[in-house]
Amino acid sequence: MSGIVDEYLELAAETDADLVAMQVGDFYEFFAENAETVAQELDLTVSQKSSHGSNYPMAGVPVSELTPYVKTLVERGYRVAVADQHETESGHARSITRVVTPGTLLDTVDAAAQYLATVVEGADAFGLAFVDVTTGRFHVTQVEDLEDALTEVYRFDPEELLPGPELRAERFQPFRDRTDATVTEHDPDAFAPGRATHRLREQFGEGALRSLGIEPESPAVQAAGAALDYVDATGLGVARSFTRLQPYRADDHVELDATTQRNLELTETMQGDTAGSLFETIDHTVTAGGGRLLREWLQRPRQDRTELDRRQAAVEAFTERALARDSIQATLDGALDLERLAGRIAHGTADARDLRAVGETLSVHPAVVETVAGDPVLAESPVRAALAEPDEQAVMDLIETLAEAIVDDPPKTVREGGIFRRGYDPELDEILTEYERAVEWIDSLADREKSRLGITHLQTGRNQTDGYYIQVGRSETDAVPEEYREIKALKNSKRYTTDALEEHERTALRLEERRADLEYELFQDLREQVAERADLLRSVGTALARVDAFASLATHAVRNDWVRPDLVESGIEIRAGRHPVVEQTTEFVPNDASLDGDRRLQLVTGPNMSGKSTYLRQTALIVLLAQIGSFVPATEARIGLVDGIYTRVGALDELAQGRSTFMVEMQELSNILHSATADSLVILDEVGRGTATYDGISIAWAATEYLHNEVRAKTLFATHYHELTALADHLDSVINVHVAAEEQDGTVTFLRTVRSGAADRSYGIHVADLAGVPEPVVGRAETILEKLRAEKAIEARGGGGEPVQTVFDVGQGEFVAEEETDSTDSGPDPETAAVIEEVSDLSLAEMTPVEVLSRVESWQERLGENE
Repeated sequence: MSGIVDEYLELAAETDADLVAMQVGDFYEFFAENAETVAQELDLTVSQKSSHGSNYPMAGVPVSELTPYVKTLVERGYRVAVADQHETESGHARSITRVVTPGTLLDTVDAAAQYLATVVEGADAFGLAFVDVTTGRFHVTQVEDLEDALTEVYRFDPEELLPGPELRAERFQPFRDRTDATVTEHDPDAFAPGRATHRLREQFGEGALRSLGIEPESPAVQAAGAALDYVDATGLGVARSFTRLQPYRADDHVELDATTQRNLELTETMQGDTAGSLFETIDHTVTAGGGRLLREWLQRPRQDRTELDRRQAAVEAFTERALARDSIQATLDGALDLERLAGRIAHGTADARDLRAVGETLSVHPAVVETVAGDPVLAESPVRAALAEPDEQAVMDLIETLAEAIVDDPPKTVREGGIFRRGYDPELDEILTEYERAVEWIDSLADREKSRLGITHLQTGRNQTDGYYIQVGRSETDAVPEEYREIKALKNSKRYTTDALEEHERTALRLEERRADLEYELFQDLREQVAERADLLRSVGTALARVDAFASLATHAVRNDWVRPDLVESGIEIRAGRHPVVEQTTEFVPNDASLDGDRRLQLVTGPNMSGKSTYLRQTALIVLLAQIGSFVPATEARIGLVDGIYTRVGALDELAQGRSTFMVEMQELSNILHSATADSLVILDEVGRGTATYDGISIAWAATEYLHNEVRAKTLFATHYHELTALADHLDSVINVHVAAEEQDGTVTFLRTVRSGAADRSYGIHVADLAGVPEPVVGRAETILEKLRAEKAIEARGGGGEPVQTVFDVGQGEFVAEEETDSTDSGPDPETAAVIEEVSDLSLAEMTPVEVLSRVESWQERLGENE
């Protein structure tokens, strides 16, 4: 055993994997620290083995059970090296044959894509590659800056992330902060431009990079080449499954940064749950591929008007043909994941049941084609075009080949025969015929011997110890003939063999072995033939997934009374819009939204809990749904395509990264102000609330002006800073709207209705009462609020008499003070008069909003001290 421990430690030193599983006979063993880690993660028993006077912990799993255990370890972030045992002239030897990592795990039941990502920073761009070994997808792109790179990584949500050599330090920290992916360092040489270019040309052909517009030795090529090298280095033999390089441009899609995807809860809620997300709400797909595609559509909305028109037309056709839609979904319900099956076949891990499943799933395609072709509406829609992408004759040929080859219920193993039908291979048929003769002779032996010998209790059998045998009850053993040789005595019977039986047994065993060997060869050949058609399988899988996604969107539209939006050049006009998720759980009050021309920046005020945030989010989600080709929750919608959706919603502290709530808020605002364009949609749900009031108002004021004057994006800005509503008086495209509430006899009713104009109150104390804040606190808050209002009124009067109205005339760029004194008032005191004079002399044209608010704060302090 000491030699085995030494061998294990040597193998562990050869790899940078976290754990090593080494085969020792019928078990895979883990030793030393690996054993303790695995025992804790997998709840295994630890034993002790000695080596050179030291004890080493040991834990193991049976060879047949390695896959599920490795899967669990990898899903928890470990990289597991597998050392297989093989025979040599001197005995057993072991070597690492593969390394299983989070980004290269083949055995997964999760329908979502499983990406390995590489990120390379070049002189003026970032290169990114996203590889899914389970489906053979290979996406490559290049973006200009760090924020765009972060957005793409967040969008693809990789399981494992490989940084280029230049990113393995603080520069890579933002990626660590934005993803839960396992970070793995790979050989720096694999990222070298020349080597990466050569590797891609080997994989995809000499002209692949040139024809697809990827510059040789660019950061994108470096990322793609390193990804291929890493997959090869795992030893899984999966690189051959990558047959198609898929470059894409990030600007082909709507920009959805990581913050926006999180804030809009596209695939998971802010709490990290799938339930309650937009995807979970609208997903009525019946296939794994369809669900995966719909999720990708949500995460990567399109700007391509032609593609969106096609999707909308397909969805609309399905909304009109309910019976055909139901029939197609019922047919699709039996389809397996062809993309994943194609991956397993290309990797050489598919068994006969997988090939049988391929044939059965391929047969779904002509069935769906027939249904679509037979429906007059669907036949003229893009649904038919989507199904026509695969070569239908090639599909039928492969279906026929697999149906003629594989039996209806093939065995789990591919090495023991029983896979192929008669007629598939002449040599196999001959072996089967000879085998059946031998087995038939053995099967009929008992009846023949009973008749010949007159022995009643005689039967034949077979087991691993005795092989084929004749068993006779003890009461009749005296009647057995001389040619019977006893091989075992049991309590009530004896077992015998004969020369003839042994000869037929040898014949049967020889034929079984020949059959198993031949069927394994035939199976490998057949699997290779199917692997060569991997592109066809993926093409069919993609076609079925698209039809499934179209039908899913149509199903949701019909059930929830959604409408097809008009896609227009610019502007957003939504009538009676609703939040697609919230409407599922509560009676929803619809609202209009109009963002265009002189209404492109709307300041939304209103009470807490009145629905401001819901209104903002539903507008963003309606625009997003329109740009995946979906119908939308409204009675009418005209959507001008946007190039990005940006949101800033209440932030959480990220103290682990040294960022407070306000810092996160400001960084999100900064990203929006730098990234948004006139064709973007911006959603701001409070800005500046994380700092002092005057600082916050100043930032919100300046940001609003910048969005209006410089960015010119379509913007919804919800705020409790009522001071900002004055901007509508001097910025041409700013308007005020509010979410209405009514107060009667001290009771506040939230109407959830968006109306023109600014709100007058926020009803914060009422919300505190609704939230269950103790009554003494609520009562005291009301008392303090009334006192503050009274003090404010006194200040406005300048210490007494009628109010002094001091207004900010933006047009003149100055404060204008008007004084109306009571006849009994002798006038303001000297300090108040001094403040009034300063107000009159103030020139706002030469001051920033921050300076103005700072001066106002100073006046308030002086007037307060003067009371």
